[in-house]
Amino acid sequence: MRFTPLLALSASLSIALAQIKGFNYGALFSDNSVKSAADFENEFRTARNLVGTSGFTSARLYTTVQPGTSNAPISAIEAAIRTQTSLLLGLWCSGGQASFDAELAAIRSAIAQYGSGFTDLVEGISVGSEDLYRISPTGVINLSGLGAGPSIIANYISQLRDAISGTPLDGKPVGHVDTWTAWVNGSNQEVIDASDFIGMNGFPYFQNTQANSIENGESLFFAAVDATQAAVGGKSVWITETGWPVSGSTEAQALPSVSNAETYWNDVGCRLFGSRNTWWYTLQDTKPITPNPSFGIVGSTLSTTPLYDLSCGNAPSESATSLMPSSTLSTVASPPPESSTQPTAPIETPSQSPPPAPQPSNPSSGKNCPANLSGPFEFPHLIVPVDSANPDKAYGTSYYGEVSSTISTAFNFDIPPSDAGKTCSLVFLLPIQDKASFTLSGSGSLSVESLNSPATQSTTFNSLQHGMDIGSASSVAPGNAYTIASGECPAGTTIGYLVEATESLSLRYFQDYNPAAPIGLYVTVC
Repeated sequence: MRFTPLLALSASLSIALAQIKGFNYGALFSDNSVKSAADFENEFRTARNLVGTSGFTSARLYTTVQPGTSNAPISAIEAAIRTQTSLLLGLWCSGGQASFDAELAAIRSAIAQYGSGFTDLVEGISVGSEDLYRISPTGVINLSGLGAGPSIIANYISQLRDAISGTPLDGKPVGHVDTWTAWVNGSNQEVIDASDFIGMNGFPYFQNTQANSIENGESLFFAAVDATQAAVGGKSVWITETGWPVSGSTEAQALPSVSNAETYWNDVGCRLFGSRNTWWYTLQDTKPITPNPSFGIVGSTLSTTPLYDLSCGNAPSESATSLMPSSTLSTVASPPPESSTQPTAPIETPSQSPPPAPQPSNPSSGKNCPANLSGPFEFPHLIVPVDSANPDKAYGTSYYGEVSSTISTAFNFDIPPSDAGKTCSLVFLLPIQDKASFTLSGSGSLSVESLNSPATQSTTFNSLQHGMDIGSASSVAPGNAYTIASGECPAGTTIGYLVEATESLSLRYFQDYNPAAPIGLYVTVC
């Protein structure tokens, strides 16, 4: 969605005014034993007294019900009152209506039991956490557990508003927490409309199909924030979970370590703190069992001495550092389907000397690889839109492919050395509308040319290094797959392509390799 000046101003003001800092707190320890009020109090006091930092005086909760009870208020509320820790309350929404009724009963009981001592501490109320992700195809494949659809979450938000109407919680911000892919999915617009704030969870560590090393963590994360903000317009985006593990399994290029966790804190956390409401993941997750991966900034023994330096030094704030501008090129929102637990953003990788691009295939001779993702394929590691109407403006990394009368998009692909001697086909996939979310108008084709030098995040329309035309996707229409060019794989190199529209065609889509309905430009290998 393109920001109008008014929306952009509203969003920037909401960012500038946000000051909340805190951590996420589960109701159970890592061995599933239940936390008491004293346990929560120890954690809250530790958070506010961490060496090297200050101001971590807020707690995000996942439920209002104390485990082991039918609907008694969670003991974290008592601990918050004792320590004056503010609360982002959470209501569990994936257990059905009876379970949600218990959440509402617990809130009403807490109001009656604790009064303003409780309600004055409430920063907001999150109706659900990642429920939309868990019912997505990827969530189901990953056995993520029970979820709830957008109409259910929106209805629960309405039920909560009714339950707190006329109480001291009336008027507190109400929203939902989910992965960024849920927020840019148009099928979830009902939840956006029902929410006062948008809670976004993002973990570049889990983006294991992308270049997700710690060096790329910052750009991956803030590109996800930017895409979320673009999808929800002027509504405030609160960062409800992010972090980097100190230990655990390596995910693609993402290596868990104390050093990398510190880098991520400096690159991401220190940009967020004081700029957006932020609840870091997490203070401690190793008591008494260390999970894989482990994100805790303190070890198995609760201590105010963290595992790494939290002082931030001279790290810039988000308000002083521009976000990825991928949302500024379209006047219509084009939400993608959910594709992963965490964002899968294209990311710039170091360019190498320009290789020859695969040449157009001849239908009567040569070899084409499948125009689908059933076999080996390469996805773009950098997507950069350019605009002839603003020829010197660099829009940077985007999650979207977009073409129109003035907008075209450059794609970089890293072809690994292991593809030497194989055939590569450049293919474009456009599923039917009910399988993926995109905007398409007019008619025409996609014209593709190779670039003499791959794009970078600073590429503009005027700085493109044009090469030669290599093929096209003719008469673009949903439900089709197009083979644009085939040839010997340029193994061990980075290749760039520019995709443009012909005639009146206008198309914007989210580049998504979702197995159920992949969409976008890919290189298939055979």
